[in-house]
Amino acid sequence: MLWNTVIVVLTVIAMEVFAIVAHKYVMHGFGWGWHRSHHEPRTGWFEKNDLYAVVFAGAAIALIYAGTQGRHPLEWIGTGMTAYGALYFIAHDGLVHQRWPFRYVPRQGYLKRLYQAHRMHHAVAGKEGAVSFGFLYAPPIAALKRQLHALHGGAPRARVQSDEHPAS
Repeated sequence: MLWNTVIVVLTVIAMEVFAIVAHKYVMHGFGWGWHRSHHEPRTGWFEKNDLYAVVFAGAAIALIYAGTQGRHPLEWIGTGMTAYGALYFIAHDGLVHQRWPFRYVPRQGYLKRLYQAHRMHHAVAGKEGAVSFGFLYAPPIAALKRQLHALHGGAPRARVQSDEHPAS
């Protein structure tokens, strides 16, 4: 039981590292076709970028199935991926992008830093020159401001419409 818990926790941590790399080099690279929708004003409940969640959920389901068919500990790795997906949905889709039926903006601590870091990620129009690619890890805000300033020689290009205050 203890080892299963350790595997789940390590998988959640590994998923954040994987997500940072995938976000920076896949989603802001050759996978921009799906991810672009996430950097544009949303026109409905879903966006093309949500297909990434479907792909990763499919991988987690396959691992859980394989583990329950005797390929241990794959079910616990799949469980860790599922736990990461739930944390991602709460922190990223819910907290940062307000895809909940209510609005909450954190005023202090870790959640405020996470919120601000992702807002800074979306301060850049297009796929180039963004900062802060993590979903659960947020670098210090001062460091992100320095990065944005260095990348853009001042303020980054403004977005056409911010999803911080979506149109009704």
